[in-house]
Amino acid sequence: MEIPEFTCLCPMTGQPDFATLVLDYVPDRLCVELKSLKQYVWSYRNEGAFHEAVTNRILEDLVRATKPRWMKLEARFNVRGGIYTTVIAEHAKRGFKKP
Repeated sequence: MEIPEFTCLCPMTGQPDFATLVLDYVPDRLCVELKSLKQYVWSYRNEGAFHEAVTNRILEDLVRATKPRWMKLEARFNVRGGIYTTVIAEHAKRGFKKP
């Protein structure tokens, strides 16, 4: 899944940060429901968060909700101060060999 409209706020300046989230996963018994995911992602619009922290938090929440065999979240943040930031967080069930 590609989510090109993720936004949150810089916790230091309050300025908006924009990112494209890319979610890849191998489900087990549950899957990610798109409308719920959209509403969850929108909940960050007015929240201050560092790039690394918000990426890990989103992955942890999705893993807790769906219990996948494997999941990876890549957050590609737009330029800020001349630097693009990409954060990748990954989860795998014990014994699962990632694709």
